[in-house]
Amino acid sequence: MGQRRISDLVGRSAELQLIDSLLDRLGGAGVLLRGEPGVGRTALLDAAAARAADRGLRVLRASGAPFETGIGFSALHQLLDPLREQVDRLAGEHRDALDEVLQLTPLPSDNPPLITAVLALLRAAAADRPLLVIADDLQWFDRASATVLGFAARRVGGEPLAFLAAERTLAGSFLEGVRDDVRLAEREIEPLAPEPAATLLDARHPDVTPPVRRRLLAEAAGNPLALVELPAGLSDRQRRGQDPLPEFLPLTGRLEAALAAELPDRTAPTRQELLLAALDPAAGLPAIRADLGAPPLAGLVRIGRAGRPEFRHPLIRSAIVRAATPEERRSAHLALAEALTGEPARHAWHLAEAATGPDEAVAQALETAALSISCGGRTAAAVDPLVRAGELSPNPADRSRRLIEAAYIASATGPLDRVTRLLADARRADDARQASGTPTSLVFASATAAYLMYGQGQVDAAHRLLAGALADSDTSHANCDWTEDVLYSLLNASIFGGRQELWRLLGDALARFDPDGRTAVRLCYDALVDTGPAPRRVREGLLSALDTLPADAPPWRLIPLAFAAMGTDTLGEYRHLCRSMIDRELDCGAVGAAITGLLVLSGDSYHSGQWDEAEELARQGLDLAAALGYQLLECHLRVHLAFVAATRGQAEVARALSDEVSRWAAPRGLGNTQAFAWYARALTALGQGDYEEAYLQATRLNRDGAFAPSMISSWTVMDFVEAAVRTGRIEEARAHVAAAQRAGTADMSPRRAMSSLGAAALAAPDDRAGPLFEAALSMPDADRWPFEQARIQLAYGQWLRRTRDTARARLHLRAALETLDRLGARPWAVRAHNELRAAGVAEAVSPDSRAVALTTQERRIATLAAGGLTNKQIGQKLYLSHRTVSGHLHRIFPKLGITSRAALRDALGAEASPEPDAATDQRRIA
Repeated sequence: MGQRRISDLVGRSAELQLIDSLLDRLGGAGVLLRGEPGVGRTALLDAAAARAADRGLRVLRASGAPFETGIGFSALHQLLDPLREQVDRLAGEHRDALDEVLQLTPLPSDNPPLITAVLALLRAAAADRPLLVIADDLQWFDRASATVLGFAARRVGGEPLAFLAAERTLAGSFLEGVRDDVRLAEREIEPLAPEPAATLLDARHPDVTPPVRRRLLAEAAGNPLALVELPAGLSDRQRRGQDPLPEFLPLTGRLEAALAAELPDRTAPTRQELLLAALDPAAGLPAIRADLGAPPLAGLVRIGRAGRPEFRHPLIRSAIVRAATPEERRSAHLALAEALTGEPARHAWHLAEAATGPDEAVAQALETAALSISCGGRTAAAVDPLVRAGELSPNPADRSRRLIEAAYIASATGPLDRVTRLLADARRADDARQASGTPTSLVFASATAAYLMYGQGQVDAAHRLLAGALADSDTSHANCDWTEDVLYSLLNASIFGGRQELWRLLGDALARFDPDGRTAVRLCYDALVDTGPAPRRVREGLLSALDTLPADAPPWRLIPLAFAAMGTDTLGEYRHLCRSMIDRELDCGAVGAAITGLLVLSGDSYHSGQWDEAEELARQGLDLAAALGYQLLECHLRVHLAFVAATRGQAEVARALSDEVSRWAAPRGLGNTQAFAWYARALTALGQGDYEEAYLQATRLNRDGAFAPSMISSWTVMDFVEAAVRTGRIEEARAHVAAAQRAGTADMSPRRAMSSLGAAALAAPDDRAGPLFEAALSMPDADRWPFEQARIQLAYGQWLRRTRDTARARLHLRAALETLDRLGARPWAVRAHNELRAAGVAEAVSPDSRAVALTTQERRIATLAAGGLTNKQIGQKLYLSHRTVSGHLHRIFPKLGITSRAALRDALGAEASPEPDAATDQRRIA
């Protein structure tokens, strides 16, 4: 059995165990597998045939087919044909009866000589070699074959053979009512559970993006054939999320064939009612209720609790719609529109689907419905109605306006290249105008700026466009949602651009359009830029805003507060708001906001020492950003991965990631993005003990050593000071500490206060350093930021050992080693280990030989990777997705102290090697 077929059996361990049990006991036992089309009955029969062959059994197999149901003994002929040689050994009467079957001569199904002949042949064949008889698609066996096989199955008890059959649920077969007599134990094959369904989809189609993946999993509803076939019916752009998926997913030939057999004939009176229910199940059409208990509807659809039709499987709807003619679909939409006059959104959509040309009334109804959709109109579900409204607009100006609105919403939902196509279509129409009091220039500016900023990294161009749009607007729009959106976009441009002139323009815009400081954008601006003389008061205002924020607050109100909270280290208690927003936005298709939320949570997880979580969140966001064209967010997510790699000692990975970000950010003038890449390099150099390189990178962040008030600079005070002190630049270190103190960095959060005090201790003379270290480590909630705390403990322990206070040095060095080892911060852990040994703790355990044992799953994955298998191949072997394998490897590498797959073989061989000495530790880290 090939590897592809093995992957199809994910989640079927119980069924395979049943098959093994059947093959082990034989003795005339039998099992009937029942399940819906595509659930994997044939795959299980294939597996049974392969397992039987491995045990030395002979396999006889027949498969029913609809066109052969009227051909007597066609299935029996298929089953017995491989036994022609043994037929000649039978007695004359039996031989003659079987010869007629093998020649497909018409015979009565209750022919006694034939029945006993089949029984004799099976017994003779099983005596030569144990036998497995497989009957697939039993519902399509001809009656004569089913009768004979049923008789034989009942009378072969004790013989070394077994029967294994399969049929479709609800299809019915000629064994109906006599299964107990023929001793076939029934087993219902259920759809796959969510986890194995996701594993199968990932194994067969690893290229689909997360939003598309969620849709496919929902539509497939655990059906293995659908999981394999649905992505194949999509275009490459649709699988990557670059083009929207249609309401009814296209069906491949295999899927259509599997489902078509269950649909009623075109002449059936319920066909139109089924089409109505498929196009709009929520309509609750009563016309089909009377037919639910009788074919052809039995098993296809039922009335749910809310009185609405519920199809047995989501794809049956697609099959019904695809089977209808265009005229049938148009008539059905018109009927639904008439029935739904009291529900404007659904009424408008059905009218639009039935329209054959421009119609302003329908276009206007569609536009109204689209902008009233949940998520404030910023949901993927609103884009298609607006585009359709544009197509139906007789007036070019209305067409342009509606397409611009669609482009704006698409800028939040992705993919970003759809924004450019919609804007190009809008430009081809007449110039945009204002309508309903909404300044279309702001909408156009927001949509265009989003593409320029997130898709191209052109922050300056986006900022100029947004500022110009605000300049052309009057303050009567100060409380308009569109104005707030533009301010939000200006904030993002300022955050990512990171230059003072960008922040100044935002400050001017806020003074004009938010003079009372009511918006979340203002709070974020105050927290990150303009704290004034009272940073604590700013923090209190931020916390108050987060406490009173509604649970369903739109992203442009939550994300500024989340950025501000991350910048002031107060996000921890409000992570649930971000998590809820991410889930909600993904559900309604607003991918851009979800990626930003993942970026914020990843940063907070990194600072709080949850590095596995930080990496996982960053990778989730990266998958979305890369697929949907959010290149700017993709860069910042890569930087977060670089932070994790740097602190874990994966220097090559960290440098590669930061270099990639720098190459993209530098020519675009993305100051903050570039600064984050420099910080990743500085952190990498600090870990490797290359303090000169660390100082060089840190000075780039701080204008050649002078403290530059910004979020990234306030994070890096201790890093700059450590690099300066280690390279003998004591005066520069002390000047930097003093500048940070004047800027009020310590007042921004307890973490900044702890780091600032730690930096001051590093730069202080010996007679002042001790109290500063103690003050830093006694800060409230210091253990919420374990990496910074452990680094200060390490520096304090080094200072205590140098000043001959060895006993206290050991206490702090032990605490540092324990935390750094738990975090996986190997370079610093090795340093703490070496310091402990130098302090006389001979039994100190090296980070290379302490408890880094791989789990059983990790060792299996590492061994397969060391053997040269790709992530996809490993996943197929272990029934895991390639993403899961990748996540395991990223945790395995730091455990083994390596940075690439090439080093796995040696690392696995040396995992249990003797403890290296301190010099070896230092060389390995370097």
